[in-house]
Amino acid sequence: MDLGTFSISLAVKDLQASKAFYEKFGFSVFGGDASQNWLILKNGDHTIGLFEGMFDRNIMTFNPGWDSNAQKLEKFTDVRDLQRQLKAAGVELTTEADESTSGPASFVAVDPDGNPVLVDQHV
Repeated sequence: MDLGTFSISLAVKDLQASKAFYEKFGFSVFGGDASQNWLILKNGDHTIGLFEGMFDRNIMTFNPGWDSNAQKLEKFTDVRDLQRQLKAAGVELTTEADESTSGPASFVAVDPDGNPVLVDQHV
């Protein structure tokens, strides 16, 4: 199952303090909008998102259709196909992509320990 590129989305209390902390680990701003309280940071192929006040927990994020630099892939497994595969395997979803659509969509599952897993297709 090809879920696309992986990142961790961190629920942070202070965007600038978190940015400064991760910059010490070699991360630099790759995208986002600090005025909207979110930034994407990269260090090589490692990506983290910092989100102040947007959600309560850290989220594992997969982006079908993107490479590690948020560039569209020519070939990828659509989020709706991934959703069908996971549901067929017995995974319960807390939100679902509308299977009658195409293009950007997402779904969320929660692992046995309460960790959200977001599969978020932007293309």
